[in-house]
Amino acid sequence: MLVRYLLLVFVMSSGSVQNAFATTNVDSIMDKLKEIDANVLFLRHATAPGFGDPDNFVINQCNTQRNLDAVGRSQAIALGQKLKQSNIVIDKVYSSYWCRCLETAKLLQLGVVEKFAGLNSFFEEHADRNQTLKLLQQKLADLDQNSLTLMVTHQVVIQAVSGIGVSSGGGVAYNTRTRKAVRVALE
Repeated sequence: MLVRYLLLVFVMSSGSVQNAFATTNVDSIMDKLKEIDANVLFLRHATAPGFGDPDNFVINQCNTQRNLDAVGRSQAIALGQKLKQSNIVIDKVYSSYWCRCLETAKLLQLGVVEKFAGLNSFFEEHADRNQTLKLLQQKLADLDQNSLTLMVTHQVVIQAVSGIGVSSGGGVAYNTRTRKAVRVALE
């Protein structure tokens, strides 16, 4: 039986995309998903230099945000290629409204990307933490256990849901029924 999984997107923070992805064991990605019968993969956005967002942050204006650089774009593309090589079937792709997450999700080329407020960052209080997590929990409760959804988001969201911290490019497999989570090595 082919188990389909839900993925939430995170992107790498290593200095060399080629070196980081060259060591990825694609079988281990599937193994981690199967280990807990995950139907979600949270993925943190690719490398976006800096910390937080500028004081003039506006959610619909990328020029007011911290964005992916060339390294981050290359990481997102390479990550998408590795996920495709692992033969993981992604049924749905969701992203935070933040430009670095949307760009990461699109560069993965794993499906049509849908913005979802339940993935927005509440770091620096640009989004309300309780409202964001409530939206996300409702979405997770409605997901099919036999499908795989990819969600590209932020460290604070992944940590809040799974209890696991990840750097840029890090991933966490998650089972919405059992609420079990496990780190997925994507590098």
